[in-house]
Amino acid sequence: MLDLPKLPYAYDALEPVISRKIMELHHDKHHAGYVAKANAALEDTEWADKSIEEILKNLSKLPKDKQTAVRNNGGGHANHTLFWKIMRIPQENNEPTRTVRAALEKTFGSFEKFKTQLSETAVGQFGSGWGWLVKKSDGSLAIYATANQDSPYLTGDTPILGIDVWEHAYYLDYLNDRAAYAEKWWQVVNWDEVEKSF
Repeated sequence: MLDLPKLPYAYDALEPVISRKIMELHHDKHHAGYVAKANAALEDTEWADKSIEEILKNLSKLPKDKQTAVRNNGGGHANHTLFWKIMRIPQENNEPTRTVRAALEKTFGSFEKFKTQLSETAVGQFGSGWGWLVKKSDGSLAIYATANQDSPYLTGDTPILGIDVWEHAYYLDYLNDRAAYAEKWWQVVNWDEVEKSF
C-alpha cells in the first residue's frame, strides 16, 4: 500500500517561488489522487506491498491491464515524493557543495552549464512532464525529459533531481511563463537532500 508523504515544510514555506495555493492543490489533490489510483490498480496483486521504485522497475511483470494505471499514477507518486523532498525555503545564490558539485562540474563542465541544460530540457518538454538529472546504472549522470508522469525508474535510472513542468506545478503563479518558473525554482532546491540521493 502506497502512502501520501507529508510535506517536510509548511504549505507556504516555498513562497514567493511557489505559492501556498499551488502547494495545497499539488500535494493534497494531485499527488493524493495518484496514490489513490495507484493503490486501486495494485490492489489484489502481488505488487501491492512493494516499494514504488521496485514496482516501476518491473512494470512489465505486472498484469497487462494494470500497467498503464501504475505507470501513470505510480510514476506520479514516485516523481512527487522526490520533488517534495528536494525542495526547501528559498535561498538566493543556492548552489550545491561537496560531492554533487564535483560530479556536476566533471560531467557538464560547470554548475552553471548543468543548470542551463536541465532548465532548457525541462522548459522544452512539449506538454506535461519533467526535466531530470539521473544516475545511470553505470554511475554516470544524465539529463533528459520524460512525458506525463513517466519516471526514470521505468528505464532503470535513479532520479536525483526533477523539475515538474506540468501546468499544475506553476500556472497559478507564472501563467504560461514556464521559463520564469524554472529559473526561480533553483532557489528552492535542497542540495543537502540531493546529496543524500546522489
